[in-house]
Amino acid sequence: MASENIITSIDIGTSKIRTLIGSFAGEKSRDFHVLGVWAANSYAIRKGNILDMEEFKSNLDSSLEEAEKMSGEQVTGVNISFNSSSFDVVTSKWIIAVSGDEISSEDIERVLDMARNGVDLPNREILKVVPEYFIVDLEEGVKNPIWMSARKLEVVANIFSMNKNILGNMKKAVADVGIEIHDIYPNLLTSAEWVLTKRQKELGVVCIDIGASTTWITVYEEWVLKFSSVIPIWWDSVTNDIALGARTSIDIAEKLKVKYATVGLSEEDTKENVITLSEISENEEGTITNLYLSQIVTARYEEILYFISAELKKVWRDGMLPEWAILVWGAVKQQGLVETAKKILRLPVFIGLPVEKEALSETSISDPVFAWVVWNLILGNKYWQRWSPLNINIWGMFQSIMKVFKKILP
Repeated sequence: MASENIITSIDIGTSKIRTLIGSFAGEKSRDFHVLGVWAANSYAIRKGNILDMEEFKSNLDSSLEEAEKMSGEQVTGVNISFNSSSFDVVTSKWIIAVSGDEISSEDIERVLDMARNGVDLPNREILKVVPEYFIVDLEEGVKNPIWMSARKLEVVANIFSMNKNILGNMKKAVADVGIEIHDIYPNLLTSAEWVLTKRQKELGVVCIDIGASTTWITVYEEWVLKFSSVIPIWWDSVTNDIALGARTSIDIAEKLKVKYATVGLSEEDTKENVITLSEISENEEGTITNLYLSQIVTARYEEILYFISAELKKVWRDGMLPEWAILVWGAVKQQGLVETAKKILRLPVFIGLPVEKEALSETSISDPVFAWVVWNLILGNKYWQRWSPLNINIWGMFQSIMKVFKKILP
């Protein structure tokens, strides 16, 4: 397999940093072979903001190093994905005169650059410019205007940005580990890009991403991103609620949430089964019933879902999306969540995966918590412009050499 088809993806999360190294049969392919994968604990980042630089670099290097050992590859560049409470999306509109008789790719790049530069975002760095639609000589709703005859070209675009200092710290940490960032994908884009089908994007769908530190929703209709929003309640909020309700530690609360909790459990559905905390950890005392545990998690998940419903009402899409609501990331594994979401959102609700489960059955990445790093890997293969011999980053090469020496020296 040619080395140029080997892509490395790192998803930086609040609880885990996941690294995936894969090889692709060809450019823009979704079919890949897993060479190495690893998930290291993440102790130094919250809501996308680094709290302890040295600890974060240690966690990042640990995840990357173990994946490298498994794959036998020396990684020099990666694609990064993460969520951050500092992410923001604004809409920009711009118009240009077409340079010739037909719209060229240069015209499209130029109008997107103008839309990018036409927004005032102090102390923020723009990550992506995603066109919602184009207007060709007053004809609205054009998806791809390339080679159309026109005199004027207008674009309505979504500008994704984040706090410049937070992103700068992230870039510095990755560079200090000895690797170069090829591209950065906000998770709200990566999840929707590959879990949603073209038909779903055409007819109308919402992608719900309940992460550890943020909850994102993205609405697609007529093949374009129509709306996105961040909700300040997340998966870890459920863990905190259990810890307070059961008067136990966060670690035990996380185990209770994952192993025992069911959303929407009623008295008719269960007997008063009692969970003894000492059976989970010998350092814990006390008990909690399944029903009480369910009431704790149900209250928080219902709050999240009602917030999502309120956001959909802002764009008149509450209960009005024919291609359903798609749940992604690790929170989708919570028992009973899908049925509860159907009732509150008044939509069919399904769990989204980037590829067929059978394709991942022999690897550990079939778990939905690896969804972001898988999507990031596929996007990297689709969009990454591979290095030419004349486009060499000397600093990246130097950092990679230093990383090798750090690993072999005593």
